Amino acid sequence: MSKFFKEFREFAVKGNVVDMAVGIIIGGAFTLIVKSLVADVMNPLIGLMVGGIDFSNLFVVLREGGIGGPYATLADAQAAGAVTLNVGLFINAVVSFAIVAFVVFLLVRTINRMKREEAVAPADPTEKPCPYCFMVVPIKAVRCGHCTSELTAEDAAEMTSGLVK
Repeated sequence: MSKFFKEFREFAVKGNVVDMAVGIIIGGAFTLIVKSLVADVMNPLIGLMVGGIDFSNLFVVLREGGIGGPYATLADAQAAGAVTLNVGLFINAVVSFAIVAFVVFLLVRTINRMKREEAVAPADPTEKPCPYCFMVVPIKAVRCGHCTSELTAEDAAEMTSGLVK
């Protein structure tokens, strides 16, 4: 049983699991921000543009409840036991998704650009051609491993500049 807990501890403390947990916590906080943005900023602005409609109270009554309608708000309809099709809440969810998807797109795009910039920098050469047999040898080699020619400092300078005698 102690082996089981030891394996679990090793799994839980791995870098990927901790990174994932941090991502989930930040994602939850970001979701609250997006919900507030949609409900408190976007919906009132969209409502003004389309004639004062409050999307959170946009619903269709499928079956009236114990108290007859019409119902002024979704909360009134639900309190009366009416069966409703909550179109406004669905619109809110779609707008929230679009905002989150756009922000994630911008984040991934930025990360990919940074990765491309890192990959552009060329690495220093680690090999050079032998001026005698033209086989590839390590850049610090003083003797060719193929033809056993001795590589001098002059040979090294010529090899790195691309000139061969």
